[in-house]
Amino acid sequence: MKTYDILILGAGASGLMCAVHLDRSQNIGIVDTNEKCAKKLKISGGGKCNVTNKYVELKNFDGDERLISNALRAFSKEDLLDFLEINGVELELRKNRYYFCTTSSDAIIKLFKKKLQHTKMLLNHEILSLTKDKDIFALQTSKGLLRAKKVIVATGGKSFKNLGASEIGLNIAKDFGMEVQEFLPALVGLTTQPQESWMKELSGLSCFVHIKVGEKCIKEEMLFAHKGISGPAVLSASLYWKKGNISIDFMPNKNIVDLASGSKKQISTLLGLPKRLSKAILDALKIKDLEYKKLDAVQKKNLQKIHNYEFAPAGNFGFTKAEVSRGGVRASGLDALTLESKSVDGLYFIGEVVDVTGELGGYNFQWAFSSAVMCANFHNYFKIR
Repeated sequence: MKTYDILILGAGASGLMCAVHLDRSQNIGIVDTNEKCAKKLKISGGGKCNVTNKYVELKNFDGDERLISNALRAFSKEDLLDFLEINGVELELRKNRYYFCTTSSDAIIKLFKKKLQHTKMLLNHEILSLTKDKDIFALQTSKGLLRAKKVIVATGGKSFKNLGASEIGLNIAKDFGMEVQEFLPALVGLTTQPQESWMKELSGLSCFVHIKVGEKCIKEEMLFAHKGISGPAVLSASLYWKKGNISIDFMPNKNIVDLASGSKKQISTLLGLPKRLSKAILDALKIKDLEYKKLDAVQKKNLQKIHNYEFAPAGNFGFTKAEVSRGGVRASGLDALTLESKSVDGLYFIGEVVDVTGELGGYNFQWAFSSAVMCANFHNYFKIR
């Protein structure tokens, strides 16, 4: 039976990028459940794939700081942009922050396919289990047994089940006795308690806000939805929220009291928000829509909550609406320079299956690509002979 030098489990962003950067002299196979590679990458960003962000810093990720820093040094945002430009993938910058493919995500997928013609693509192979006997791994798939000297697990998270997402990566780690953090929905909308039912009645409206979750402050658009709240600000905030209160500033960079004092305009006019939203907030804060001077002391105090509306979400929209999964293989069980398991020689984990998650805005693709290249670089320095 043929024995591969390296088997990569998962033909997504991290798995493909890793394979592209591995030395071509090695015998490499990529195994995936789907009939096509990069299915999640293809639909991301409305089909144009938000590959990275203009501003990539450690603070944009939730996870082991040393591991994240090493990966970003191994393959930075600048390295990614250069790689794509050299290989003819044109990008456009949106909102002066987000890098998207100019045409479609097919441009990146075609790039991967072109560079991986030497690699065996083992598609339509459901991954069932992985074991190791002496120095050789045995991968059981729905189409039979595969053998390899080394295995790189790039199976992603649990979101997008319809695209083949599963917990197989975590199951493999657990089978080898490694510590994992079970997957949870991330970059997902938040549901509301009954006392915030007024938010659901505004479904479809959006506004720019600052959302504070603990020490984090997310500055983006928020969307009111029929289940609660969503939009870029909420999706990123959901990464850090586990339970307890969050705080929303509906008028960032302005001070409602300063605007209202001495003004003869009604409060709803001064807010500068859509009328339905202004009325709903004032009702929620029990403030009459009058001139500021006509408000009583309690209403004046409540008005300041426009900048600090605190409430506890009830939960989130779940995996069916989640962009990514939070959790994964614990960084403490991985070498911070190679992503190799500390307890199992030759077993590596990259991308979303690792317990590192980025905010909304291209950060998770950046992590996928950076962790993939860091892992590949190690193999290139120590090639299997």
